[in-house]
Parts: sequence; structure tokens; C-alpha cells
Amino acid sequence: MKKKIINVCEPLISQSAKKYLNECIQTEWISSSGRFLDLFERKWAKYCDAKDGVAVSNGTSALQVAFKSLDLKPGDEVIMPSFTIISCAMAIIEAGGKPILVDCYSDNWCMNIDEVKKRISNKTKAILVVHMFGHPVEMDEILKLVKKNKLFLIEDAAEAHGATYKKKKVGSFGDLACFSFYANKLITTGEGGMVVSNNKKLTEKVRSLRNLAFRNDRRFYHTEIGYNYRLTNMQAAIGISQIENLKKHIKIKRTNTNFYNKILSEMSLPLRLPLEKNNVMSVYWMYGIIIKNKTFNARFLAAKLWEQGIETRPLFLGMHQQPIFKKMNLFKNEKYPVTEELAEYGLYLPSGLKLKKKDIIRVCKTVKKIFNEHKKK
Repeated sequence: MKKKIINVCEPLISQSAKKYLNECIQTEWISSSGRFLDLFERKWAKYCDAKDGVAVSNGTSALQVAFKSLDLKPGDEVIMPSFTIISCAMAIIEAGGKPILVDCYSDNWCMNIDEVKKRISNKTKAILVVHMFGHPVEMDEILKLVKKNKLFLIEDAAEAHGATYKKKKVGSFGDLACFSFYANKLITTGEGGMVVSNNKKLTEKVRSLRNLAFRNDRRFYHTEIGYNYRLTNMQAAIGISQIENLKKHIKIKRTNTNFYNKILSEMSLPLRLPLEKNNVMSVYWMYGIIIKNKTFNARFLAAKLWEQGIETRPLFLGMHQQPIFKKMNLFKNEKYPVTEELAEYGLYLPSGLKLKKKDIIRVCKTVKKIFNEHKKK
């Protein structure tokens, strides 16, 4: 009998989402206007302790309009981690800036603050922090650097909905904060994103950019280039139901992580497991592990797990390792050892909101079996 596939992630959709979607269909408010859209922006901004929210089509577009709103000039530099998704560097480049990379810590995978300090120059205009895999960046030191050097601060909180640093929610620290609502996030709208902010001027700029930079005084009259990055009322309806259930989602993630950690720790495998630093609450977006003994890499482990019906995903390939950026002569000869180790020896195991304890046990037993079999060879 063929084993059931354990997917790497599955969303959890409530009955209220179906109710709200049905209202959209019945009232025929299915496009980029409607009561759910306005409500979603207000509710998510309030949850993040921000004054305003601007819903967009995805997390990448959130980053794009955020950096575009800063009016970066050629040569302006933005410090960011190499260990992240390509959307971050892409948004900076498309906005006219130059990404300046730093390595990350080996324990929580967030950007190395000492390296950030060394990379600040008279060309630096902003710092992009990425709250990695649900774990917040050490914000006190970042805020000191931003204030001292008069820099913009952008948060990428795409993986950290509801996470806190010293009891303050991520998304409330920066001039702008960007969220993704992709299907594997703690809040999903299928595809979607949002920029939240306490800066009225930047919020207005972001709101204009996401809607083709239409002017209020004259329709179809444009004085700058914008984008069609609007979210639909139907997606927002799902988003509201997700906010209503976020506390439950976070509890599931934390409970599953603790259960994974307990089992894998008892197995004494050569793995580095997720942790939570002092003064933070991680939401453990995905359960990531690192192979410590390096006798095989993450690709090998992923292939063996898939043979047993267990789906995984690799960790991010560093920005300095990306072929497209090498073609563009960016990050030439740059090395970031921790980022390179994570990309080669790290992956994340099934982490969905529908994951059951029996699934976690099966995953862990299969991981142990693969390590034991490899030892025998």
C-alpha cells in the first residue's frame, strides 16, 4: 500500500472564510474594491500596531512599492542579509539602489548585526531586516544604528506574522514593513501582501504606487510610473478570517516545533534544531534543520525523504551565490560562510497547520532511518 504523502505545508481555511467569500459573490464585489478590502487593511495594520496598511498582490510587490517609495538614487546603498529570498535584492535594484550584503547568525538565521555595523557608509540609505523563519531580528541594535546614521528601516516580516521582540510585534519597528500572504504563510489570502506603516507620507506614496500612480485630481493623468499591484476584495475576505484565527495558527506552529524538537533531540541525531532567543517570541514559520556532520547534504536528505512520501524544501541560496547577480557583476568574490552552510546543509520539514502528531513522528523516524542507513555504508 502506497504511503500517504506528507506535504511540506498546507493552509488552514476556516468556515468564516467561506461565509465571507460567499458574501463577495452574492454582492458581486469581487475585484479591487469592497468592504473586506478596507477592513482587512485596517485590521492587519491595527494588529501590527501600525496606523495604516496598504494591501498588495503579493509579498514581492510589497517590497517593490516599499523601496520605490524611498526615492533611492543611483549609488544609494541598502544593507540586507544574503540569506533571504531573491525578492529583497530584486526590489532594491529595481528601485535604483544597490544591495549591500551581510551574513547571518548560525543559530537563528537572522542578519549579523556586527556585520551590519561594518557595512554602513556615507552611501547607506536604508537597512532591510528580514525576520527569518518566524524569528525576529535583534531590533534594539538595529534601531540604534538607524537613528545614529539617519537611515530608513524596512522590515520584511513575510515569515513572521505575530512574532514579537521584547513583546513588541514585528512590523511596528520600521518606516515600512512588508508582509506576504502566500499559501504557506501563517496568514494566507492565496496570493497577497501588505505594507504597514506609521509614516503617513510613505504610506500615501505606497498606496499610489500600487494603483498605477493614479492621481486624485485627474483620472488617467500620470506624473510617475506605478504598478497594478491591487489585492481583490475576495482575497481580503479570506485574509480577515485568517486574522481571526492567527492566535490558533501561532499555537499550532509553536506546539509542532516543540514536538519536533523533543523527538529529534531524544534521537541524538547530528542536527541543529530551531531555537528561540531571549526576549523574542518566534512563530516558527517552517521547521528548519541543519545537518551538522556534513556526511551528506540537504539535497541528499530531501531526495531520500521524498522516496518515503515526505515533502521538504531547501533553505535559501544566498544572494551572492545567485547566477543572475553574477551576470550583473554584483557581489563579486563575496563569501558568507553561514549563508553557504545553510544553503548546502539545511532544509525544512513538513510544517503545515494541518500537520498531525503522527505525521511528525513518521517524519522523525524516517529521518533517523536515513541517518542510520548512511552510517552503515
